[in-house]
Amino acid sequence: MLPEPAVLDASFLSPDLDGLGVTFGTDGGTLRVWSAQATSMEVVLFDATDLDWIIDTIPLERGRGDVWHVTTPALAPGARYALRVDGPHGQGDTFNPESLLIEPYTRGLVSGGLGDWRSVVVDSSFDWQGVAKPAVPWDRTVIYEAHLKGLTKRHPAIPPALHGTYAGLGHPAMIAHLQALGVTSIELLPVHAFESEPRLLQHGLTNYWGYNTLNFFTPHADYATAESRSAGPDAVVREFKEMVRSLHASGIEVILDVVYNHTSEGEIGGPRSSLRGIDGRSYYRQHDDGAYIDVTGCGNSVNTSTDAAARLVLDSLRYWAGEMQVDGFRFDLAATLGRGADHAFDPDHPLLRAIIDDPALAGVKMIAEPWDVGMGGWQTGNFAPGWAEWNDRYRDRVRNFWLSDIDYARRAGTAPVGIGGFATRLAGSSNTFSHARGPLAGINFVTAHDGFTLRDLVSYDVKHNLGNGEQGRDGADMNRSFNHGAEGATEDDGILARRRKAMRNLLGTLLLSAGVPMITAGDEFGRTQRGNNNAYCHDSPLTWVSWEHAPWQQDLAAHVGRLLQLRRDNPALRPARFAHEEREVPSASVIDWYDERGETMSGDRWTDPAHRTLQYVAQSTPEHEAPNRTLLVVHGAERPIAVTLPRIDGVERYVSLWSSLEERPSDDEVVHVPGDVITFADAGMRLFRAE
Repeated sequence: MLPEPAVLDASFLSPDLDGLGVTFGTDGGTLRVWSAQATSMEVVLFDATDLDWIIDTIPLERGRGDVWHVTTPALAPGARYALRVDGPHGQGDTFNPESLLIEPYTRGLVSGGLGDWRSVVVDSSFDWQGVAKPAVPWDRTVIYEAHLKGLTKRHPAIPPALHGTYAGLGHPAMIAHLQALGVTSIELLPVHAFESEPRLLQHGLTNYWGYNTLNFFTPHADYATAESRSAGPDAVVREFKEMVRSLHASGIEVILDVVYNHTSEGEIGGPRSSLRGIDGRSYYRQHDDGAYIDVTGCGNSVNTSTDAAARLVLDSLRYWAGEMQVDGFRFDLAATLGRGADHAFDPDHPLLRAIIDDPALAGVKMIAEPWDVGMGGWQTGNFAPGWAEWNDRYRDRVRNFWLSDIDYARRAGTAPVGIGGFATRLAGSSNTFSHARGPLAGINFVTAHDGFTLRDLVSYDVKHNLGNGEQGRDGADMNRSFNHGAEGATEDDGILARRRKAMRNLLGTLLLSAGVPMITAGDEFGRTQRGNNNAYCHDSPLTWVSWEHAPWQQDLAAHVGRLLQLRRDNPALRPARFAHEEREVPSASVIDWYDERGETMSGDRWTDPAHRTLQYVAQSTPEHEAPNRTLLVVHGAERPIAVTLPRIDGVERYVSLWSSLEERPSDDEVVHVPGDVITFADAGMRLFRAE
C-alpha cells in the first residue's frame, strides 16, 4: 500500500509566486519577475526587426513576495524585450544595470545583434485536433533515448529540409521505425534552449548534447526547420507541438531530458544572461563569501532550497506537461534538486514531493538520474514512491556478467563471481528498490547517451576520446567493456561473431528483465562512435545515427523487434510487483530458480564462480491480462553445457520463443517437454513459454 500523497504546504507554492512571466488581461500584458536582492528593475522593449534598437524602457515596481511587476499594452504577442536589473554590488553579487537579461519565464528567444538574447512574447494558440496523450502504463513502457538532431539528420526517407528537426522526428518515416521496433516512448536529450560553452567554441566544437540550459521554457530554436526559425518563436513552438501531436497520434510518448540542476551561466565570471543578473545570490548555491557550491561539475548549482528556484522548476514542468503536452521527464543529476538549505540530499525535499503530488503533473512520468557529483550524491534507490530511477547498478552488473567477467575467465580460467547478483538484476533489483515501489521503479539500461554505444562496449577495452580536446581526460575510465580480442575495428570473423553474440546477450537481458527497459538510439543497429565514450561535443557523422546498414545490423534490429514483441505478449516478463511467496496473492509475481540439471538452485550455487548457468521461471497474474509463465535459460560462460529443462507442476511443455545464439531471430516455435536436454555451445540465452 503506497503512502497517502503529502499535503502541498511548501512555501514555494505560495500564491505570491503565481503568474510569473508574461500573462494577458484587459489592460495588456502583465510581466512579473521575482528578485529579493534587486533595488531596481526595468523592462526594455526592442524593435521587431532591429533587435538592438530600444523603443521603450518601463520600470517595474516591487510588490508582495519580492515580485516585481508592470502592466503595459506593449507586452503583446510578438513583443521583443529584455530585463535590466540593479542591486547591491558586493562580494559574490553580480548585478550589472547595463546587462540585458533573459526573462526566466519567456516562451521564446531570438538572438540580438550583439550576440545576446531577447525574450519574446509568444502566441501559444494551437489546435491539438483532439489527440490525447497515449498514457502508456509503466509495465508496457519501453524507452528509446535519442538525440533529436542525430536521430533524424541522415534518414534517407525524411526530406532534407526536415533533417535534424522537430518536424523530422514527427515525420511518418521516423514514426514508422519507432513503431516497427516496438518502443512506446521516445526520450529526447535536452531540447530546452541551450548554448555551447566558450571553451568548446574556441576549439571548434559545440555542446551537441545540450546539457547547458539557457532557459527552462523555450524550445531550442536550432532544432526547428529553417522555415520555422525564419517565421519566429511562434512557429518554433508550433513545430514542437506538431511533432508531439504526430507522435501521440501514433501512440508514442514524448519524454524530455531536462537540466534543472545548473544553467549555462557557469561559474563566477561566466555569462550573465538571466538568473545571475536577476538575483544570483538566491538562484545559485553559494558559501557565505559568495563562492559557488558546485555539486554538478558544471560551474554552478541551482539552489532549489529557495522558493523562487523551486517554483521556477515546478512551473517549467507544468508548462511542458500542459501547454506542450509532454508525457514525462528525465531529470539530469536529480539529486541536486533534492538538496536542502544545508546542501544535503533529502528524498522528501519539498520540490521532489511537489513534482510527484502536483495535480497538474498527474500521470506524467518522472524519472530521476539519481546522483550528482557532490558529497552524498549517489542516491540510486533512495527516491520516494512515484519516482522512477535510472538503475546504474543494473547497468554495471549486466555489463560485468556478459563482458568483464568473461574477459576475466579467459585469463584466469573462471569468472570472478557467481550468478546471484546477475539474477537479482534480472528479477527487478529488489535489493535496490523497496517493495512499496516494485520493479517498475527501475529504468534498466546497458548503454545511454554518455558512455560507449552497445557496439563499442563489445569492441573497445578503453576509451578513445582525444578528439574531445581534453587530452583524453574526459569520459569514464571504468567501462566494464570487452573488445573480445582486438581493439576497435577488425576483420577477424571469429571476433566479429563473438561481438555480435555479446550484443544479443546484452539486449536480450535488457529487454527480458523485470523493470522498465531503455534502449539507446542506434544500438538496435550496432552504431559506433569509434570508441569515444563522451561524444558530447561532436555534432557530426560520428554521433548522427546512420541508416545504411549491413545485413548483420539488420539482423540485430530484427532481434530487438522480436524481443519487444515477446515482452508485449508475455506479461510474466514485466511484473508490476516483486515476487511473492504466497502464490495465490492477486496480481502477484512468482519466480522459481533452477540450475542446469533442472533442480532448485542451492545456496552455494548462487555464489560459486564456476556456476554460471541459471533457469529463471517467471509467473504472473497481472490485472486485465491472462496468466502467463515463461522460462529464461542463461548460460554465462564460454564453454558448452547441457541443460535439463525443469519439471514444474502445471507445465506440460516449453515452446521456444527466442535464442541469442542465432544470428537472425527465428519465428519457428519448437516444442520441448520437461526433462528434455538442450545444449549451449557458448555463452547465451534462450526464452521459452511454459504451458
